[in-house]
Amino acid sequence: MATKKGFRSSARSRRKARRKKIEIKKKEFSYCGLSLEELQKLTIEELLPLLPSRMRRTLKRGLTVKQDKLLRDIEKANTGDVIKTHCRDMVILPSFVGHTINIYNGKEFQRLDIQPNMIGHYLGEFALTRKAVKHTGPGVGATRSSKFMPLK
Repeated sequence: MATKKGFRSSARSRRKARRKKIEIKKKEFSYCGLSLEELQKLTIEELLPLLPSRMRRTLKRGLTVKQDKLLRDIEKANTGDVIKTHCRDMVILPSFVGHTINIYNGKEFQRLDIQPNMIGHYLGEFALTRKAVKHTGPGVGATRSSKFMPLK
């Protein structure tokens, strides 16, 4: 059976696809059209128009004492150092990228490696304060009828 021009068999197109070398390009990070290096060069005032409105409003009002201390600690720290903080309401800035921060969730410190896609979020979003509920069988204080559940 002859193929018409424009119509090709599926086997022929698969062979052609195998012959082509497919190059997978790694997508480079950008935030509002700026690369990570360009973001890190910006001051907080220059970064404000790029952030979402809630974060912009938070930073316009000024940093609290705890937020200011955390910012200074991150600027002083080396990339491998771990920084502990209770400050869950701090906005993640480009200068935080690459650092490791332990965030308190109310019970323990949770380790967080800051990555570029976290810019513009709060630290507390990545250290959850609640666990998922795991229901078990009836326990102490159960009603009389549920105490006699058959064991499987």
